Amino acid sequence: QSQLVESGGGLVKPGGSLRLSCAASGFSLEHYAISWFRQAPGKEREGLACINGDGGLTNYMDSVKGRFTISRDNAKNAVYLQMNSLKPEDTAVYFCAADYFPFMQTMPILRPENEYEYWGQGTQVTVSS
Repeated sequence: QSQLVESGGGLVKPGGSLRLSCAASGFSLEHYAISWFRQAPGKEREGLACINGDGGLTNYMDSVKGRFTISRDNAKNAVYLQMNSLKPEDTAVYFCAADYFPFMQTMPILRPENEYEYWGQGTQVTVSS
C-alpha cells in the first residue's frame, strides 16, 4: 500500500544532532514536493521545511533555518531532515508529507495540512539533558 514511514527519531541532548528519514513505498516521490512538520504537546502542527521533486529547491521556516537541512534521494525514494544544534523546544513528533508537485523549477511551499496526499505516522524527537 502507498505510505510514508518516518524513522530516525530518538532522545538527544541539547546541541546534539539527529537525521530523520522519510521513506515512501507503493508510489514514487519523483514528482512530489516533500515537507517536514512537527507537533509538540499542546501545540498545532508546525511546518518546517519543504523540497521540490528534483531536490534543487528548498524552503525553510525561520525557526529551523540554519540548523535543519532537508534533502532527498529519489533513487532511494526517500527524503531526509538533518537536524543540528537541537534545542529542548525542538521536542515534538516529526512528520513528513507528500504533495503532488511536478514543477521542478518552481519553489515549493508549505501547504495546509489537508492539502497533502500522503502523511507518515511520525517519529518522536526528544531533546533533553
